[in-house]
Amino acid sequence: MQSLDYLAHLERESARFLLALQGAAPDTTVPTCPDWTADDLLWHLAEVQWFWSEIVRSGIDDPESYEEPARPDDREGLEEFYRAASGGLLAALAAAEPEDPAWTWSDDKTVGFVRRRQAHEALIHRLDAELTAGARTPMDPLLSCDGVDEVLRVMFSGVPEWATWVPDDGSTLRVDVTDMPHTWVVTIGRFRGTSPTSGTTYDDPTLSVADADDGSEVAATISGAAADVDCVLWNRPPVGPVTRAGDERVLAAFDALVAEGVQ
Repeated sequence: MQSLDYLAHLERESARFLLALQGAAPDTTVPTCPDWTADDLLWHLAEVQWFWSEIVRSGIDDPESYEEPARPDDREGLEEFYRAASGGLLAALAAAEPEDPAWTWSDDKTVGFVRRRQAHEALIHRLDAELTAGARTPMDPLLSCDGVDEVLRVMFSGVPEWATWVPDDGSTLRVDVTDMPHTWVVTIGRFRGTSPTSGTTYDDPTLSVADADDGSEVAATISGAAADVDCVLWNRPPVGPVTRAGDERVLAAFDALVAEGVQ
């Protein structure tokens, strides 16, 4: 993937998020998160950005050690907290190098992971905010293309060391973005195993993404502009068409995994 300035994207998307929500009444329902109001959405991203700023700034590797901040009672207080949290996250990330260690829920425990993840967190919630306010604006194609890569490789793929990856024979599809020279070959399967720490047994759907497209035959294809494919993968409405072709069984299995969302 092309190198991106994640901090610049994070700053831009975070500002656009707040600007959009200022055009929505506090109790407006968020259409893409119907259990939330506009103020709930504002609090969510504020709390997320506060949390990651604390992780990066402090270097503590135990997220349970943080006491959650109290939610302000009104929009003015929420906006004030959001500005402080967002500014704190940008400052903490800017003061660290991408390769510096940081706790994350991923196998990638670096500040670079946090930079990337929070740029995409802000992008998708900026879209939520604009849909809430009824004032949707375009998504950056390069950031959206990277978002497709992140959601496929990081959010929907991989298994823990103690689990087994079991591919579903014949369930391979190609995901294309039509405005960028990038393609992903994705195989649907399951991860199975029992966690040695919690004792929980898993048999859940997941993906495996090939490192390169070798031109092999696939059972189905999904294609569209990067922003539209990114939206579909995050269960947000696209603007343009996302074309689907091929084996309906494979497409249905992929749809079911995406519809379940990131847990």
